[in-house]
Amino acid sequence: MDGFCAGEPWNTHAIKENIGFVITHDLDLWIGHPEKVLGVREDWANQYPQTHLALVKALLEACEYCDDRRNRPQIAELLAKPEYVGAELEYIRAGFLDPYDRGDGKPPEQLLRFNQFHIDITNCPSRAEGLWILTQLARWGITPFPRNWIEILDRVRRMDVYGEAARQLDFPDLEPNREPFALFDGTVFDPDDPIGYLNSLRIKREIRIEEIDIDHPAIVVAA
Repeated sequence: MDGFCAGEPWNTHAIKENIGFVITHDLDLWIGHPEKVLGVREDWANQYPQTHLALVKALLEACEYCDDRRNRPQIAELLAKPEYVGAELEYIRAGFLDPYDRGDGKPPEQLLRFNQFHIDITNCPSRAEGLWILTQLARWGITPFPRNWIEILDRVRRMDVYGEAARQLDFPDLEPNREPFALFDGTVFDPDDPIGYLNSLRIKREIRIEEIDIDHPAIVVAA
């Protein structure tokens, strides 16, 4: 095996066993990038709006707790248990609490944003980030890029639910400004011109742009 891509603690596991080293980590690519998602079916969310709201509130409170470094020793011990991650505690602590060792002979680094749970409105379902994800699905030919992307994002990225949950917890409910942002490869993504961004990419598959009927996802209205 020449290499692999995995989240912690498996990179640190390879380093501690002297069978690998870290070439790069996600802080080198995009600090605060979108990653995990809490997703529910729209019909369920509409049928149980208060349960949906309570679920989002619980997630926001848990993430605030995890971002407090005073709580992380306890969290690391829980994660190390066999019923959860089941890894050595020292592997769990790397980057999460302790300086991060890439295994390349350089001194370990204290990376305070190696794990980001709450700061900088981390859990806001930003429509700009969602739009970038749509461009990547189209870039690699997985789905067409929806001509009605504003409708798609409004239905999927539920800012109304997030905003209500945040307000009830006295958290800021603002969505980050929809401004262009630079990516690690030097390209700039402008949320106001997603098709221009797609056309500017040198490496991509054939881009399809089509109207998507979100209520019947198998139906594509040819544009």
